[in-house]
Amino acid sequence: MQNSEKVKVYLVDDHPLVRESLSNLINEEPDLAICGEAEDAERAMREMAALQPKLAIVDISLQQGNGGLELIKVVKTLVPQISIIALSMHDEKLYAERCIRAGALAYVMKRESSKRIMTAIREVLAGRICLSEPIAAAFTGKLARGRKSYEQAPIETLSDRELEVFKLLGRGLSTREAAKTLNIGVKTIQTHCGKIKQKLDLSTATELLMEAFLWRDQNTNWPGPAA
Repeated sequence: MQNSEKVKVYLVDDHPLVRESLSNLINEEPDLAICGEAEDAERAMREMAALQPKLAIVDISLQQGNGGLELIKVVKTLVPQISIIALSMHDEKLYAERCIRAGALAYVMKRESSKRIMTAIREVLAGRICLSEPIAAAFTGKLARGRKSYEQAPIETLSDRELEVFKLLGRGLSTREAAKTLNIGVKTIQTHCGKIKQKLDLSTATELLMEAFLWRDQNTNWPGPAA
């Protein structure tokens, strides 16, 4: 098969070893080809708009700029026909539904095997959503019952932006640093922090930081995909 006939795949991950591993895995497939890669959202948006890939694999925990969750939303407007797989080290119970609602068709945790990643690629290229069985069942149940008919864990009540702010605080960033990272004002960050404290039933900024650090420690595990 000529390269021009292959399905173009774009990678977004800020770990070079992860990108290299995925590139090698995907380029071994006779009908797939990596057309580009980026470590940050800004480059990814620019290049995907130009390259118009059929598939993108996006790490939702990018270290620079807006996170991958926001990138998924933007890319779906820039390349409407694209299929997106969200890749993450974070617990799927918290992020999978958010990613699907943002526009992704699959959620794969980085600790999964290469076989699982290839299964997700084949499923989304066929136009199907690919989630683990427990998450798929829970997601379907929520849609059937309606968003207000089930009880959410406090962290699940955070908006996508509030969750991004919470993650940055957990990484040790100040409100000013978080504002710079997300390209928004410091007052906006402070407003988000106030809403986060309210939703998580926290009283002080110190309690918020402690909760963010604790959540980070509980939700950071294996740094790359299994070969």
